[in-house]
Amino acid sequence: MKTLITARGITKHFGATKALDGVDLEIFAGEVHVLLGENGAGKSTLVKVLAGIHGHDAGTIEGHASLAVIHQELALVPELSVAENLFLNRLPRRFGFVDRAEMRRRAPELLDRVGLDVDPDAKVKDLGIAQQQMIEIARALDKNAGVLILDEPTAVLTETETDRLLQIMAQLRQNGVGLVFITHHLDEIQRIADRITVLRDGRSVGVLGPKATTRHMIELMVGRPIDEQYPRAQQRPGQPLLSIEGLTKRGVFEDITIEVHAGEVVGIAGLVGAGRTEVARAAFGVDGYDRGTVKVDGKPLRRNDVQAAIKAGLGLVPEDRKGQGLVLTATVGQNLELVTLHDRDRKRLHDIAGKLRIKGRVEQPVKELSGGNQQKVVIGKWLLADPKVLILDEPTRGVDVGAKVEIYELINRMTAQGRAVLLVSSDLPEVIGMSDRVVVMAHGRVAGELPRGATQDQVMALAVQEISA
Repeated sequence: MKTLITARGITKHFGATKALDGVDLEIFAGEVHVLLGENGAGKSTLVKVLAGIHGHDAGTIEGHASLAVIHQELALVPELSVAENLFLNRLPRRFGFVDRAEMRRRAPELLDRVGLDVDPDAKVKDLGIAQQQMIEIARALDKNAGVLILDEPTAVLTETETDRLLQIMAQLRQNGVGLVFITHHLDEIQRIADRITVLRDGRSVGVLGPKATTRHMIELMVGRPIDEQYPRAQQRPGQPLLSIEGLTKRGVFEDITIEVHAGEVVGIAGLVGAGRTEVARAAFGVDGYDRGTVKVDGKPLRRNDVQAAIKAGLGLVPEDRKGQGLVLTATVGQNLELVTLHDRDRKRLHDIAGKLRIKGRVEQPVKELSGGNQQKVVIGKWLLADPKVLILDEPTRGVDVGAKVEIYELINRMTAQGRAVLLVSSDLPEVIGMSDRVVVMAHGRVAGELPRGATQDQVMALAVQEISA
């Protein structure tokens, strides 16, 4: 098998922190090589070293193929169009000018490769996170690289979109492309991997074959066994804490009615574009709506008033942690205090950071943390605020298996204390495994509700159905 890239003994420091410690990695033509590890294990740092974004302090890298990277954090320009982003830094030209006609001609071909149906002239800022991710993937595929590195590409994708991406990867593998795939979804690894390199604390702790068991992967990755992936502890439901009644925003969602009781987790499932995130944002007061009511513990909230929502005991962990959930130039501690500025209890900050196993000091700039640890900080600031109801929009996006279970256990603790959780997730096993009831949305409406124990097929049957006006 032809070797495309060989990395030996790669070591990288950031100040006194050793991010990589003697890591070896070989990438072969026509294989999918998975990098697996907890947040902060060194996966993204290794990718950036291979791509030349970071230098390395020790070790060697030999390359025999061009390399393209789809990074975990999107590198799109929100104010530019879809077509302009697809050809960013390599705009087609004619007579010295940008050939926009050529861009518009080629853009649909690239979008079709990833199954994305959007207007090439639409601005990227008006698209959802999942659609933006597919644009990033389409752009990378057009570079015809010999090695393609995908860092958490499925984190915001639905099951259908993930299937499409894995099909694209399988085709690229048949064409001799070497693929490095980073994901926290173990089922994806078992579907696509040829080899698996497991990192822990900046070191390679094992290379596994495609038939490796989930238990073996987890034990290598976290250094301890995890017996149950979705440890939902059901509580007896109490009084309604969140009541969304007839919520409507013309052209986006219509007549949404959802009730979440004390001690309960209610999931919202659906395909991208179904209106899940839009409902969450409207309920919290970020976005306006045309009619309907939102009540917390029986008291109506003023629309478009985030502060009133927080005061009433409602919290929101948004799907876009960097754009909406963090102040990247501030420290971990300052971000944890964003909701509770009046309560500067250093002990509680350290307690929350410890409970979430945030790898980083509370005095450290949050931008220096891995994506998954940043997500823990976003969740942590709400745990510090102790809301009656917490809306979680894609709470485990980019979070490793060990940390996911910790987040699920925190959800259990909240509901055990009489709190309520509204869980929006594109991860069907997650939303089914952690919800007491699942509300399925399609085309901006509620398509149906399923009890605990529903199957993925039952959810998808509702998610794809047509709903008459």
